[in-house]
Amino acid sequence: MTVPYYPWTVWIWAGFDPALIVVALYLGWKADQFGKCFIAAIVAFAVAVLFSWMVSAAGIPWPAPITYDGPTFFSVRAVAALLYAMIGYGARQVASRRA
Repeated sequence: MTVPYYPWTVWIWAGFDPALIVVALYLGWKADQFGKCFIAAIVAFAVAVLFSWMVSAAGIPWPAPITYDGPTFFSVRAVAALLYAMIGYGARQVASRRA
């Protein structure tokens, strides 16, 4: 039995993928130059997609699953990864100024 996907709701979950958020924020925090946010976003995107695919293949419910018959919204995930990496980088800059 397949679960119906509604594109107007699934794209939101693709942007709030927990694996994507954790990896992008962490790598953005570790970036010492702004340009490395783009690399952090690419790595976070790849890790999150692979993790989501593995969880979905195992049959475990996931907020934004990657399946062969459902939308994946890679563009939403990529933009979200970049935004989270930039947030992590900005938080590190603010924290280092206050210390």
